[in-house]
Amino acid sequence: MYLCATPIGNLEDMTFRAIRILREVDIIAAEDTRHTRKLLTHFDIHTPLIRFDENCKTEVGEKILTRLQNGESVAVVSDAGLPAISDPGADLVRLAADAGITVCPIPGANAALSALICSGLDTTKFTFVGFPPKTKKNRREFLEKLSAIDNTLIFYEAPHHLINFLDELTEIFGDRRAVLARELTKVHEEFIRDNLRSLTEKISEPLGEFVIVVEGNKTSCLIEKPAATIPEVMEKFLAEGLDKKSAMRETAKLFNVSRRDIYNSLLKDSEEV
Repeated sequence: MYLCATPIGNLEDMTFRAIRILREVDIIAAEDTRHTRKLLTHFDIHTPLIRFDENCKTEVGEKILTRLQNGESVAVVSDAGLPAISDPGADLVRLAADAGITVCPIPGANAALSALICSGLDTTKFTFVGFPPKTKKNRREFLEKLSAIDNTLIFYEAPHHLINFLDELTEIFGDRRAVLARELTKVHEEFIRDNLRSLTEKISEPLGEFVIVVEGNKTSCLIEKPAATIPEVMEKFLAEGLDKKSAMRETAKLFNVSRRDIYNSLLKDSEEV
């Protein structure tokens, strides 16, 4: 089974090896057969297609596995970029690997890494996050855990959610440096570099596909855990005029823990009193 990268915009990013593999395999498993058929037509590839997406991955995955076990070869493609990255192809890889099927990468374009290397942010340590959770509560808890990480963070987000997402990042992460990579490898490719708060102001009507690259927490590794206790630090912030919610957030940053941990600590302290 071959995991075959496809262009994320510019068709010239298709590799010679990828074209050859797509011609030679018995079938191509595609997330969107209509989208992939346009790509195959452009490169004069006539290999049969089978749909493999989130809605049919269990049933179709078993059929693909049977064909692999019978000696056929399969190429897996995403709509764009590397399959198995924020993509149902990951489930097919696990299925094939567990069955002892050889899985081969056919490298190529990838939006996350393309955005990272052009961001100007730290590339020595980074974390690919992908799409954040959809519900506000889960997304908030998710981001609060990430806020303490000093790695550069790479997110995907849909254009119609981008403004709200940047607002949430600013509130939870603080006003860090960040980069919006828009329409990578396409005609209107653009890199917008600024602090999170300013980016929100610059993108009034987000159009196109975005990758968000955010600077890691540069204070968590420099600030030692304060000698004062959590309740004492909370009282200090409240005395300075912060509301309870903001005081908990700042205390969580200082102790490098989540706000839920701060809440539980305060609850435990009150019970003991």
